[in-house]
Amino acid sequence: MMKSMQKALNASGAVVRVSSPDEVSKVVKFATKHHIPIAVKGAAYSTSASSSTHGGIVIDLCKLSRVIVDPESHTVTAQGGATWEDVDRAAARLRLAVVGPTTNYISVGGTALGGGYGWLTGRYGLVIDNLLSLRMVLADGRIVNASAEENPDLFWAARGAGQDFGVATELVFKAYPQSNEVFGGMLYFSLDKLPDIVDFVNGFEHQSTGNEGLFFGFDRPPLVEKTMILTILFYNGSETEAREFFQPLLSLAPTVNETEMMPYIRMNTLMNKAAKFGGRKRISGTNFTLPLDIKLLEELCQDFDKIMKTYPRVNQSALMFELLPYNEVIKVPNDATAFMNRGRYYNVASIFCWHAPEIDSKMKSLQQSMMQKIGERAGIARSPHLGDGTGLYANFVGHDASAKDLFGDGLPRLQELKLKYDPTNVFRKWHDLFDHKNVV
Repeated sequence: MMKSMQKALNASGAVVRVSSPDEVSKVVKFATKHHIPIAVKGAAYSTSASSSTHGGIVIDLCKLSRVIVDPESHTVTAQGGATWEDVDRAAARLRLAVVGPTTNYISVGGTALGGGYGWLTGRYGLVIDNLLSLRMVLADGRIVNASAEENPDLFWAARGAGQDFGVATELVFKAYPQSNEVFGGMLYFSLDKLPDIVDFVNGFEHQSTGNEGLFFGFDRPPLVEKTMILTILFYNGSETEAREFFQPLLSLAPTVNETEMMPYIRMNTLMNKAAKFGGRKRISGTNFTLPLDIKLLEELCQDFDKIMKTYPRVNQSALMFELLPYNEVIKVPNDATAFMNRGRYYNVASIFCWHAPEIDSKMKSLQQSMMQKIGERAGIARSPHLGDGTGLYANFVGHDASAKDLFGDGLPRLQELKLKYDPTNVFRKWHDLFDHKNVV
């Protein structure tokens, strides 16, 4: 059995449901005094065992879920254990929106500290690009604020590698007016439509204005015993404009068409059913550039379909190419934050789902091979002029990549700050910045 999967299943020594930063501080002090490993749990979405520990203490943030919206300053303050559904609903009541992930039941802290892409990224950049400040409990139990004005070095590190520096108990985000509905939804296509879909995808960035988003890939819909092409459309504007932009896809006679106008907050629920709790799961990712080669996509389709047909109860798995416009993302210099994945390219996400423990290692191997194939044949390795980002999104790749792979030229500064703020490496479950092995 994979070590990471085993760690995810092993029981902790204690789970402490904290209700204040002071309680977090007390738990951290107790654990460090007695050399007890710590893990921090938000919404328990991680598949890399970063929110669990074998025999240690899990700090459960579920009670830290308050969200406050200030309509005058257009800011949203969320506690670290709040979910993005909590944030979306609170902001929507005042006709505002915050850049958040495309799945809304995950925690605010976990997503934001690792970077954060969402449907509004094309307009406003990453989640961390809209993070104004945060409050964090450090390894020695101190409760500190971090922003551009206060502890700016910690603020730099927190935006991209924050899980390695402490427990974020409160985060303040910039919010934006969002009074209009958006156009979105899922389309399912038969596999023979793949060339036409790839043609549209390859022209996406030349047509995009930043108001659009497009996911596409391979999936097995519920109650359907065959692989299909899933696309998810997003347009922040009128239905007329949206249908004109996506007309080449809408005219392909999709087998299923669930697109319509909807409130923005509903858009962030569409991916929820693709990653239900339960069973055994593994998330990984890589990057891709345009244009995509149809031959590669046909191979990936065959690979995915073979896995679906060969192994039992794996039909909740999916492979998705995520086109979220990067123009606002790359306006921020790569070294302005610890997030090192900025460039003229896009993310690939895969989630493999299964139930039989005896195929754990096989699922890991198959997923890693698929990500390697995409990275080598479609990623920035073939087009280095597309930016100096690492090409790896830390919230996706889990423990498939080293700290050097994830943080590139930013790693030495991160390690230096780690020695300042967490010299005994208490917070190392997410991505160990020193790549120590056997983290419990």
